Amino acid sequence: MPNSLPCVRKSASLTFGFQSPTIQVSLSPAQSKGSDVTSALHSPVGIDDPWLNIGKHHLVSRLLLGIEQYTDPALVAKVLEASGTDVFITTYDLEQTRGSLLLDDLDQKIELSRYAWIGTTSFAYSADVAVRTAHHLRATLGLDVIKLDVRDAGNGPDGPATITAARQLLADGFSIMPFVHPDIHVALELQDMGCSAIRLMASPVGSYRGISDPETMRRCIDALSVPAVVEGGIGSPAHVTEAMELGAAAVLVNTLVAQAEDPVAMAAAVRQAVSAGIPAVQGS
Repeated sequence: MPNSLPCVRKSASLTFGFQSPTIQVSLSPAQSKGSDVTSALHSPVGIDDPWLNIGKHHLVSRLLLGIEQYTDPALVAKVLEASGTDVFITTYDLEQTRGSLLLDDLDQKIELSRYAWIGTTSFAYSADVAVRTAHHLRATLGLDVIKLDVRDAGNGPDGPATITAARQLLADGFSIMPFVHPDIHVALELQDMGCSAIRLMASPVGSYRGISDPETMRRCIDALSVPAVVEGGIGSPAHVTEAMELGAAAVLVNTLVAQAEDPVAMAAAVRQAVSAGIPAVQGS
């Protein structure tokens, strides 16, 4: 994890420019302790214990928060404070299709050095782009922990492409958390490859539908020996609690908070919903 913002190379490549990849940012909760650990935790843990050790990071908070949809650094700072997140997730948009928040702007509102840093390939629509994005994040920011997304044309996870990218990134020494449908066979294949955690889609991204098939989700979570993160289509704090009650180690939320009438209040509500579901995890 970069110890200070200058290590992030605050150059023109971090702007909205069209000549260099644009950095996009989102945040999720975790805490960096500095040790080089790549193991995952799946046994019952307390609210202040890590639920996942990955790379040099020890993730404690069970709420992961995406901020790709924000344009106001001041609002981001307030949302993060309300949500309790403490991990910084960043990516490059290699194809220059989106705008971004600038790290310089965020640094004026947020003490970025507080956060553990993790990379993501959230704008990749092929295994090749995902792998290249991960390597770019390593080369420029020194990030070896990757939240792996390879999307299909419908913006859902592309299972075969995700497996291809995961196999390559693991061989290249990355620690990864791939995003897939709650398909036991795919999830177990990724786990057996050495993925540190598996992220499972509840329903289509941005749909607000919640967990479309709770029983399938439960069976997939129960089949895994690494932590499961539920995300995609989370439409209310109640959906967050439900995910925890089904056995998820953590929940990732984006649109629910970003598009709320009061994002700060919603971030606080989601944080409380995660806490409400933690007793179910402790008793699992």
